[in-house]
Amino acid sequence: MIDINEIRKEFPIFENMKSKTVLPFAYLDNAATSQRPKCVIDAEMELYEKHNANPLRGSYPLSIEATDIYENARKSLRDFINAASEREVIFTRNTSESINLVAYSYGLKNVNEGDEVLVSILEHHSNLLPWQMVTRERNAKLKFIDCENDGSIDLNKIEELITDKTKIVAITQVSNVLGVVNPIKEIAELAHKKGAVIVVDGAQSTPHLKIDVKALDVDFFAFSGHKMFGPMGIGVLYGREELLDKMPPFLSGGEMIESVTRTGAVYAELPHKFEAGTVNAAGAAGLDAAISFMNRIGYDYMQERELMLTKRGLEGLLKIPHITVYGSDKAENHTGILTFKVDDVHPHDVSEVLIADGIAVRAGHHCAQPLLNHLGVNSTTRASLMFYNTEEEVDKFLESMATVRERMGYGK
Repeated sequence: MIDINEIRKEFPIFENMKSKTVLPFAYLDNAATSQRPKCVIDAEMELYEKHNANPLRGSYPLSIEATDIYENARKSLRDFINAASEREVIFTRNTSESINLVAYSYGLKNVNEGDEVLVSILEHHSNLLPWQMVTRERNAKLKFIDCENDGSIDLNKIEELITDKTKIVAITQVSNVLGVVNPIKEIAELAHKKGAVIVVDGAQSTPHLKIDVKALDVDFFAFSGHKMFGPMGIGVLYGREELLDKMPPFLSGGEMIESVTRTGAVYAELPHKFEAGTVNAAGAAGLDAAISFMNRIGYDYMQERELMLTKRGLEGLLKIPHITVYGSDKAENHTGILTFKVDDVHPHDVSEVLIADGIAVRAGHHCAQPLLNHLGVNSTTRASLMFYNTEEEVDKFLESMATVRERMGYGK
């Protein structure tokens, strides 16, 4: 039996936060970034303390050790997402850089005048702005998949939108605003029938759902370490090897070449062709430790707790007058995300009330302005849960929410 209180002891920040406030502090902004267990912090520190050298470049022991740590992390990621080869695993800084890599190296090369790129209205700006750039530069058309009132997407509508002109379908697996899970496997099948490739933003899904890129049949899949208990500054792009092989490098410089002359260069083999410059070996070590941590805890346990907490939070919010919760009325369709609005109270004021009560949430447009416009709001407040949150923290959040309008002068 896993004891959540024992697991929380593995996260130094929960103990350290006690010294920063007289109130017990509830961290409910996990969709922005997760907290890190000590094993991740230790893995980063150990690289710098015991194995600090430039990976991939030296033949002396320290450099070989750093290289092994870096490449072993790649192998762990290969297994974690069930990629066919570590050649299909590219290290980046984050999800945004991963998607930009695909946009610049694949999109600009394969999208031509008159072609179409299809995105969903659910997208984080990171999976929208790069495709705006591609279609603008190539004089192509950007088309949108609208969602239903509960955030779900109608596969029949997607099938109608994908045409012979569609070259790329870019879509999130889990919305960072509504928590809805998109049917990626089915969308990939529709895209492939028309000869299009599918690019998936997995930033919000990877911390909560077991990812199998083969089963999903995706062409590109991007995610970040910092949302799945790993370090900031390390991200991953999965790409089919046959596609990556044909793509030019995204960045040029050190370590991504085989040879250089005065007039040209021969690029390195995958995956190093896309990893210019000194790599983030410590970040890779930390991400490897995060994967080990997640494997130890297990997705079954994490999902069970997150659903319990989400159900508790959703049911509680729906009982409070003057609160609108966006997305599905079913907790299992929220993936730990509760986005809401309080009548007459600006989301930033809601956030400040919660901060005063020792609760951290996110207020604003959540880097998804087209979606919020589609929902008819300018900004919302978002509480996002991770398995390490507690029932007491959810109850504390609900108790505070029940007082917001009164404390802002509107009565109960």
